[in-house]
Amino acid sequence: MNKKQAQSEQTKKKIADAARALFALKGYTATSIEDIVGAVGSSKGNIYYHFKSKEGLFLYLLDQWEQEWNEQWHRQEGIYTTVEEKLSGLAEHSVLHDLNHPLTNAATEFMNESWDNSNVQMSVAQYFSEHLAFNQQMLQQGMDAGELRRDDTLLMGAVFEALLIGLGEVSRRSPNMHMMDLYKKAMHIFLHGTAANGPGAANER
Repeated sequence: MNKKQAQSEQTKKKIADAARALFALKGYTATSIEDIVGAVGSSKGNIYYHFKSKEGLFLYLLDQWEQEWNEQWHRQEGIYTTVEEKLSGLAEHSVLHDLNHPLTNAATEFMNESWDNSNVQMSVAQYFSEHLAFNQQMLQQGMDAGELRRDDTLLMGAVFEALLIGLGEVSRRSPNMHMMDLYKKAMHIFLHGTAANGPGAANER
């Protein structure tokens, strides 16, 4: 990377860092490009050069969030020896790094406001595809280890993703609920079910 490229990357990082702080503080809707220009001390044209639009800038921040989440998870994943431990750890990781992330509320605003944007739809579809592959791999490992019964990993992975999405919605609408307990309970139900004579019944008594 030559000097000009390095300076360009530094400028891009400076813009992204300032925008992240503003979105976390004010939310997506209330933060304008002019706010970001003022915080960075750069020109509007410079911001559009690097990110094309406000939506493009926020998508970049979402990509960073996704990358950070994956890196943090992979660092701790190795401490779990069973799928049940891994699901419990995943619940904790989701609460700590999704629900408590500085951009969580801004991301909800962003999705509501920008969903008609085709680039946003494509990015969300890509995230979902990656999450589904992650879920399938984890469930397949459990099946191969004999911890889970054989089933369609594509459908089960989609069910698990829907569960996580639903938990996120509940957390936003029920701020007084203890989220860690809710997520861990959901993982237990996903693994063991709720039938009175089911395999998880004895563990609940």
